[in-house]
Parts: sequence; C-alpha cells; structure tokens
Amino acid sequence: MYTANTTVKTAKTARRTNVWKMTMTAMLSAVAFILMFLEFSVPFMPEFIKMDLSELPALIGTFAMGPVSGVVICLIKNLLHLFMTSTGGVGELSNFILGAAFVLPAGLIYKKWKGKKSALIGAFTGAVLMALISILSNYFIVYPVYYNFMPEETIIAAYQAIFHGVDSILECLIIFNAPFTFLKGLFSVVITLVIYKPISPFLKGDYRK
Repeated sequence: MYTANTTVKTAKTARRTNVWKMTMTAMLSAVAFILMFLEFSVPFMPEFIKMDLSELPALIGTFAMGPVSGVVICLIKNLLHLFMTSTGGVGELSNFILGAAFVLPAGLIYKKWKGKKSALIGAFTGAVLMALISILSNYFIVYPVYYNFMPEETIIAAYQAIFHGVDSILECLIIFNAPFTFLKGLFSVVITLVIYKPISPFLKGDYRK
C-alpha cells in the first residue's frame, strides 16, 4: 500500500510539474514575442539591422526548465510573429534557427554539468554557434528575400558607408552580422546572469514547496 501511495503521489507531482513547466514556457514565449517589437538600431550597423532581446526569455527558460523548453519558446514566439510577418515567414524561420542554435547548447551543457561555470560555457558556446549560423542563414535564407525589396548593390552600399573594405554580401555578413549576432547573444547572457537566480524559484515552481 505504501508503494502504491508513493507511486500515486509521484505521478501527481510529475503532472503538476509538467503543467507548471508548460505554463512558464507559455509565459516566457509571450514575453519573447513582445520583446521582438522592442527593437532598436545600434552604432556601426546598417539602419535596417535591429537589436532585440527576444532570445533572453528562451535562454532563461532553457536554464530553468531544460533545453526543450528553450527551443519551444523560440518556436512559439516566431509562430506568433507569423501573423504580422513582412518576410513571408523567412525572417521567422531564420530567427527560430538562430535562437535554437543559441539556447540548445546552453541548455544541454548546463543540464549535464549544473553550475554557474557550465551555464557560462554553454551560453558562450551557443552565442558563438548562433553567430556562425547567422552567416549561412542570412546568406541563403534572409537576404535573398531582401533582394526583392532592396537591390543587393544597395545593401552592400549600406555596409560600405560604414566600412569601405567590403565588396560582397558574404564579406558583410562575416565582418558585420556575425559579430553583431554574437554580441546580441552576450547581452542576453549578461542579463540572465543578473536576474536568473532571483526568479528561478518561481520559474521552477520551487516557491510552492
């Protein structure tokens, strides 16, 4: 009887945990979706490239609830953004790929080796991977769509106004976009390190125990 009761209690606890995890994933997805609209220009980048921190909730979620939750947050925010897309879904696809590339290694490394050091290593690894993949994503997915609205020469000229040494889109992506994407990831890492510890009990549901 004791074993049966223990099993029932364990099952109920697992169900409550899963429901709480889904609730927190949905909440962080909504925050990420809102942050997609709070974009701003940054120095030394063309005007059409904007900074936003919509990967921040996904990174927080991947540390609190695991890498799957982090990837799901990236997916949901982009699915919601499809209702107001201006790129036919191409921008959202690229954003999802980059976001997943960022949070997945961060979550996997942190899950394997718990601790602040592993979180830093994982997040840094994710930021590097996201920056590298951004070159391929922009070159093969995003910019070909941009060419329908802005000629390739015009885009290159916007980069050349900042640095004359670039002569092709690929060079622009390597010199400008990849470092920009890496720094974007680092911003999310720094903010996560500052706010994660105070909010993690709520995200994990530990405050209810």
